[in-house]
Amino acid sequence: MNGTKATPEAVMALWGEYQQHRKAETRELLVEHYLSLVKLVAGRIAMSLPQHVDRDDLISNGFFGLLDAIEKFDPTRGIKFETYGVARIRGAILDAIRAQDWVPTSLRQKAKQYEQVIAQLEHNLGRSATDEEIAGALGVEVEELYQLLSRLNASTLIPLDEFIKTETPTGQCINPSHQVEVEETKELLAQTIDKLPEKERLVISLYYYDGLTLKEISLILKLSEARISQLHTKAIFRLRGALSRIKSCLV
Repeated sequence: MNGTKATPEAVMALWGEYQQHRKAETRELLVEHYLSLVKLVAGRIAMSLPQHVDRDDLISNGFFGLLDAIEKFDPTRGIKFETYGVARIRGAILDAIRAQDWVPTSLRQKAKQYEQVIAQLEHNLGRSATDEEIAGALGVEVEELYQLLSRLNASTLIPLDEFIKTETPTGQCINPSHQVEVEETKELLAQTIDKLPEKERLVISLYYYDGLTLKEISLILKLSEARISQLHTKAIFRLRGALSRIKSCLV
């Protein structure tokens, strides 16, 4: 495509040609056209990771996800490739991160404890718990709670994906009972988000639904990026705890 943005018609023509002949040259053109998706997804995931994680490694893993998506995508199904491709790219990056197991066991245990405590506390209170109430339930000072939240930020990588899978990998048969469960979980998630404290709700909405970065959100809310990161972490653990408790009641 020689560095110029291809028209939708040209891209569709490429897909038609690739579906028919499966030529490497055509695939390379498709890769070139969609490579920006890899950088976009890798960049957003990198926001939630410790600084020592190499962004180039994320891009490399995402590139393999893009190749897989191009190989398996069927344009006749009426799904936009961007939607399908982003899910595959994200999945490839997350799989690679999980395989590296970069989150220490001790931190995973603290994250699980925090999640369980906040779920039970907010269930008993019937509302969002304050920082003081959470610290009290954990048996720590508020300042210690803030330090814990900073450490737990590394374990909140794309957390909403743990509860909701928006894409079916093959686009083929969908289990009706599974689909009902997914829709119920989405509804529960929406209700739980609505109950979040205002600032946490705003951060979740701007980050996951509007696609803004933490830095962009910090400028909008006139708060430091570190504070936005803390609000994000607090909101995620409220959501995780509430959804985990609800799901355990349904089992």
